[in-house]
Formats: sequence, structure tokens, C-alpha cells
Amino acid sequence: METISSSSSISAPKFRCFDPSNSTPPPNTRNHFFNSSSSSSSSSSSSSISSNSQIKSSRSSSELPTMSQPKIVTGEFGYVLEDVPHLTDYIPDLPTYPNPLQDNPAYSVVKQYFVDMDDTVPQKIVVHKTSPRGIHFRRAGPRQKVYFESDEVHACIVTCGGLCPGLNTVIREIVCGLNYMYGVNRILGIEGGYKGFYARNTISLTPKVVNDIHKRGGTILGTSRGGHDTSKIVDSIQDRGINQVYIIGGDGTQKGASVIYEEVKRRGLKVAVAGIPKTIDNDIPVIDRSFGFDTAVEEAQRAINAAHVEAESVENGIGLVKLMGRYSGFIAMYATLASRDVDCCLIPESPFYLEGPGGLFEYLEKRLKENGHMVIVIAEGAGLELLSQSMRNMDQKDASGNKLLPDVGLWISQRIKDHFSSRNKMSINLKYIDPTYMIRAIPSNASDNVYCTLLAQSAVHGAMAGYTGFTVGLVNGRHTYIPFNRVTERQNKVVITDRMWARLLSSTTQPSFVRPKELISKKQEPEPPTQLLDGENSHNDSDTQKK
Repeated sequence: METISSSSSISAPKFRCFDPSNSTPPPNTRNHFFNSSSSSSSSSSSSSISSNSQIKSSRSSSELPTMSQPKIVTGEFGYVLEDVPHLTDYIPDLPTYPNPLQDNPAYSVVKQYFVDMDDTVPQKIVVHKTSPRGIHFRRAGPRQKVYFESDEVHACIVTCGGLCPGLNTVIREIVCGLNYMYGVNRILGIEGGYKGFYARNTISLTPKVVNDIHKRGGTILGTSRGGHDTSKIVDSIQDRGINQVYIIGGDGTQKGASVIYEEVKRRGLKVAVAGIPKTIDNDIPVIDRSFGFDTAVEEAQRAINAAHVEAESVENGIGLVKLMGRYSGFIAMYATLASRDVDCCLIPESPFYLEGPGGLFEYLEKRLKENGHMVIVIAEGAGLELLSQSMRNMDQKDASGNKLLPDVGLWISQRIKDHFSSRNKMSINLKYIDPTYMIRAIPSNASDNVYCTLLAQSAVHGAMAGYTGFTVGLVNGRHTYIPFNRVTERQNKVVITDRMWARLLSSTTQPSFVRPKELISKKQEPEPPTQLLDGENSHNDSDTQKK
């Protein structure tokens, strides 16, 4: 490819933003990421980058790299860009090349296909006329210049954590995107999660290999929890000559990806690290939704429908369905709203109590007397505070560090049975359905397939453009590049003082199960800014609340 000089014809930014093609930020720009020490330290190592022959790090696997400062750019009227790192932040004077897409016949009819470097996406779109412009993220998409030649790219893909609908689709579209759009032929699949890097388990991925995998559930690469040894992983990346790493996983996996990026940067390697966030629970913050969530809600309907049939077919029938949702009840909430057959939905964010006026048992008795049957949906993390200490297993964790939860569905089933049998008021017929692993093991539906495709292509565009240390995600309907720290700093949760939860209560007619004192406390909490247009379902950071 022909090399483009750093003084290319791309227009200058309209706001004060750091141009990655320059080695210094523009004047009067508050860029809290860039500093002169990082520039000077990187210049001494840049000569050895291309040969990829740096001396291996002596850092022990238990010692984590120092985390970089957030890359913040400010502009007029309260504009804040939470930017993502770029290879030129620590490797100055990298050559650039024309984007191969400009000669791709598939994109020849597209007007302004390349994303302007000034394009950003606001995190908050419901504002008042006096509101500051607020936090923005860099818009995803192809750039006019790239920092990798096609023959130079040696990419790898790894999937970590639990299964989720759409994993194979993301793998497929990364491979096809790299090959069809950028002419990349060397793509490795790392088998078995993070530990596959140093276990040397890999498969070669081509469009032919991945052609039909989107029709299957799970991941063709296999997955695992834990196994993150930063030094060994980056050693493997360096030994293999890999220069683009695509990491698919949840918040724990993205934290691992962030540490990998920091170690890559510390060693001065020309390696782009891109994350694709995966969680069936939809508990990753900032983004509108995670891939696989739509499929999970759709599949949950089958379990709810079965529970409804069982319940209404017998006298005083109760159908109980446990859905995924360790800390966030999004699947349970949306499946309940979509079904309209659910009489009670219990989620981790909304505490409930069993005995006494306004409690769950009182509501069950009332509902059974009125309708003769009912359906209950409970998220796996709901009501844990009611379980005895011996059942909580609070000290036991899986390989990812997640607490092992007892089966709340079995527990509440027994409590319901015990309640009605002890009162001798009525006999009940309870059926308990747990579709957890059926839901997460299926292929993604049409909506998620499209979403996975766009996420994968956005990640490819970002890596080719030299961005690194980022994850891709949909923010207010636009695909963006988000710093790792923003998607790992907390978990997205249902806001029970929000309109969407009120809609659910209206649909099921269940009580809120919130005691008066708790309700007053909840209402006194600062109202979280909204992530979606209608303002539902997510806490955003306190930074976005500042006026």
C-alpha cells in the first residue's frame, strides 16, 4: 500500500480534540491522557517495534501493569469526550495507509462511508435547553487512513466466560470483516479462553471455516473462566507476532482485556486490543444493550408459556420460572413485559418479603382466589438476603471470581409449598421450570445476528484505524468506541423507581413489595440520568449528572 504522510487531507477538528496522527496535542486542549514523559519513553522503543523483538518482560504474573489515566478531551459548552487510546499515544510517527475500502466495489456506491474524525456520540440525549453538552464517545466506523497494511495484520480472537447467544456470529463477522473488507488472511482462534494463549491451543480461521457457525449455539473456540496470566498472555501475543487481539467476554473478561492492553503498551508493542462486550444479563453499563439479550428474552417466552399452560390446567396451579440475572433483572423484567401472562416478577434490584401484610404470600393467596392459577418469574439473584447463611455459600466463588449462588428457585418453591400446607387453606400444584442453560446455549435470533455483525465490524474498523484499549457498543443507537474503564467500573441494573419498572407493576398488578420506609429512601436517592431515549433501566455515572 502507498504510505500517506501525517499531513493528510483530513480536515482539522471542529472542536479541540487530539488527532492521533500527530505526536502532540493541539494547543489549549485539556487532554488528561497525553503527557510528555509517555512520548519520550515511547520514542526510545519505537525503533524496535516493527521487528517485534523486544526483550521479554520480567514482570511476575501476579503484578499488574500501571493503569493509564483516562483520555479526556474537553470543548465548548460543557463538551467532554471520553476518548479511547491510540497506538500513536505511545508509538510516535507510525506510518499510515489508504483504507482498502476505498477500492472495495461493495462500498463504491456509499456516500461518505468513512467516519469523520470529529464524529462523536453523546451519552445522554434527553437534555434541557440550558444543559451542557455532556459526555461523548468516539463514533465507530472506518477511517480514511489505517495503521496496518493488510499483509502485516496477524489477528487473533478469543472468547471467555459463560456462553451467550451470538458468540459464533461475532467470531464469524470478525473473520469475514477482516478478510472481505481489509484483505487480511492471517487470523487465529484462541481455544479455551484466556488460558489458550499460553496453552498454545489455536485454530486457523478463514471465511470458509466460519461460514455456517452463526447457525450454532455456543462458541467454536471454546471458553473458560479464569486463566488470566497477563505476562504469559502478552508473551504469547509477542511470540506469535500477533498485532490485533479481539476479546469477547463480560465485565470480568473486559477487565482482563484492559490489563492486557496496559502490558502491551508498557512493552511498546504495536498491538491493537479490542473488546466486544458479552453478557446475557445485559448488565454492562453505558451501552444500550448487550448482544444475545434479545434472543434470551425471546427464548424465555417459551419457558413462561409452558409454565402458564401448566398452571392454568390444574386447580390452584402455580408456574414458577427462574431466569438468568445474577445482579441485574433485565431478562426477567423484559420477558415478563413481553409475555403478559406473568402475575409476579421478582428481581435482585427490588427487595421483597414473604410474610405479613403486603408480602409475597399474601399476594399469592389473593391471586389464586381471583384467578385460580398464577405464573411467577424470578431472577436467579433475587431474594438472596432472605436465604439462611448456610444456603448462601457467600465464601464460594467460581474461577471468574463470581459468588456461587444457591438455587433461589428451589428455595422459594419449597417456601411457597410450606406456607400453603401449614395454613391448610388450599392445596396448590406448583411446577418449577429452570431454562437457564437452554436459553444461553441457543443460536442468536435475527435481531441479535444483525447487532453482532455491526459490533464485530466496528471492532475491526477501530483496530485497523489504530485505536486500542477500547470496547465497542451501542450508545443511543450509534456504535461507539468506549474506554475499558467505563464498561468495567460498575454493573448496569434495573432502576425500580423508573417508568419501565412501573410499567411492569402495572402489567402484573403485583405490589412493589417495598416497605414504606424503603420507598421513601428510594425516592430520596438522586434520580439517575437516562441511557435510553425514554429514560429506562440504567444507572449512569455521577459525572453525567453534573450541570
